[in-house]
Amino acid sequence: MKDGVNAPKPPANLRPATRKWFKSVCEDYVIEPHHVRLLTLAAEAYDQAQSAREVLDKDGQTFLDRFGQPKERPEVGILQNARIAFARLIRELALDVDAPADSRQPRTREYR
Repeated sequence: MKDGVNAPKPPANLRPATRKWFKSVCEDYVIEPHHVRLLTLAAEAYDQAQSAREVLDKDGQTFLDRFGQPKERPEVGILQNARIAFARLIRELALDVDAPADSRQPRTREYR
């Protein structure tokens, strides 16, 4: 939506830096209305990853359970899932002008 007049507003629940990124994407690319939803989900996934990263930076990747055994923090999975979601949503939005040179076709039965 390069005109700026009808540019969608970033959701209020996003972090300030992510809101700024959301706005810049809407200004720099022609975004269809249905892509705004994908962009919103990508921005939320990014913020979720950042929140998990902050907890892990502060508390570490493991904790001791009631038996004194080390366990992985739930934030490790949250971070991983949010990163994957963000990457997939950005890919769906196709914000890159050129396709990566080393892209490959998904594996199907014909390729086996």
